[in-house]
Amino acid sequence: MPEGHTIHRLARRLHESLGGRPVVASSPQGRFEAGAAVIDRCTLQRTEAWGKYLFCDFGTGELLHVHLGLIGKFRTREFPPEEPTGAVRLRLVGEDTTWDLSGPTRCELVPPDEQDRIVGRLGPDPLRRDADPSAARAGLARTDRPIGATLLDQSIVAGIGNVYRAELLFVCGIHPARPSSSITDDEFEAIWGETVRLMRIGERSGRITTTDPEEIGRPRSRMRREDRLYVYHREHCRRCGTTLRTDRIGGRPITHCPSCQPARRRRSTRSR
Repeated sequence: MPEGHTIHRLARRLHESLGGRPVVASSPQGRFEAGAAVIDRCTLQRTEAWGKYLFCDFGTGELLHVHLGLIGKFRTREFPPEEPTGAVRLRLVGEDTTWDLSGPTRCELVPPDEQDRIVGRLGPDPLRRDADPSAARAGLARTDRPIGATLLDQSIVAGIGNVYRAELLFVCGIHPARPSSSITDDEFEAIWGETVRLMRIGERSGRITTTDPEEIGRPRSRMRREDRLYVYHREHCRRCGTTLRTDRIGGRPITHCPSCQPARRRRSTRSR
């Protein structure tokens, strides 16, 4: 499933390419025909991402709500657009750009109060300037669930998925099975700070890169695919060479390094 950086990048690119001008909307597949008719020829006024949820305001009084889910894609096409291929739920055509949406979990028009309800169920989004990390800190303190599970809980932090949670816990040196309530203030600040930093890198580049260019020996722009991650889908720790371990936490497999992410908190970590 696309993680939060993908949705923020999508919101930005949609607004850059279609915003401020009338958009031709259609539903080649037919499953969103009525909704497409409502926004057809309307001007895209605003796009907004909250975690893994996308909202687009065409000034009709309702918002286009998209959740890509596991297989959804929102992609640009050559211009002028050719006949759509595959099951295209929604096509948006601007002056010089075409976007095709296929396979989303949700594609619907919703009133503003429905957006409020959706957002109200989410934790703070590290990529939003109005994010309040104290809400996520309080959420972790209230549960003994493993930190590897709570980082996937969108009601605690919005936007983190399977790749980022594995990489973030590695970068912060935290074992994924640690009870969330045992995370110290210093450790939480490290998790939040690295989440903001790494997801911003991902939003700008369009791909998840968590490795340090100095460790890899080349800038991020020149990294190969296999250079970009420390532990996710790897057999050995990139940093120390230890054989990695994969456990199922929070319903999803997570790979971690027994050496760099000890099961017990290091004594050097301070608690406030």
